[in-house]
Amino acid sequence: MAWRGQLSKNLKELRVLFCQTSPASAEARTFVEKNYKELKTLNPKLPILIRESRGVEPQLWARYDFGVEKGIRLDGMNGGQISKALEDLVKAGEALKV
Repeated sequence: MAWRGQLSKNLKELRVLFCQTSPASAEARTFVEKNYKELKTLNPKLPILIRESRGVEPQLWARYDFGVEKGIRLDGMNGGQISKALEDLVKAGEALKV
């Protein structure tokens, strides 16, 4: 999972949105609980924003250079799928630099 250390090279900001109580957001909450520390340790200068709001659908947003943003809905995804979605966002950022 070397891509986890590449977040700060390919992203300007990472946002995770979810509801504190919704069953649809349970996997997103668990993903943050299990992975935030490692992601932040590997990318100490990257802003990783966790946004909890009642009734919000779970989403993952990446902001790249020049204000370009890309988002993915996480509803129905498990932890592995969320990790893959994040990896895809990192790779998309790498492709934007070319």
